[in-house]
Amino acid sequence: MKKYRQKNPTTYRKHPPAWRIVSGMHTIIQQVRAELLRNSDEAVRQSGLRFFKEEVQLYGVKSAQVERMARTFFKTLKAEGKQVIFSCCEELWRSGYLEESFIACHWAYALRSEYKPEDFPVFESWIGLYISNWASCDTFCNHTVGAFVERYPSFIET
Repeated sequence: MKKYRQKNPTTYRKHPPAWRIVSGMHTIIQQVRAELLRNSDEAVRQSGLRFFKEEVQLYGVKSAQVERMARTFFKTLKAEGKQVIFSCCEELWRSGYLEESFIACHWAYALRSEYKPEDFPVFESWIGLYISNWASCDTFCNHTVGAFVERYPSFIET
């Protein structure tokens, strides 16, 4: 990772200034989207549409390939911290594309050891705002939400 100079030229920080993180967030999102487009296949897209009654947006990238992309890009993003990663997840969710939602799910789940009770409203908002099909629901709830309630079982209402 690059080291960014502080005001005192002899000291360095591990992480870039906040404005660079936001800029970097958009860069990583652009890279993810470019990679999804580059790997899209119309036959895969058409085949994927058969599994949904509701309307979904698909690039047409096989799920195993999306999973590999998610892992690869996460390595780049990991050092930025949970808040930046959650912001990236939000941006991916906002797109409405199934493959982007899978990457958001993977990144959120990859942070499971860092979950705090304060994260629950974030997850709850993603469910309310963005989850509109069974595939995103299964991926997000079985992994991210499942790991969260295992860690904080008091969040389960009985």
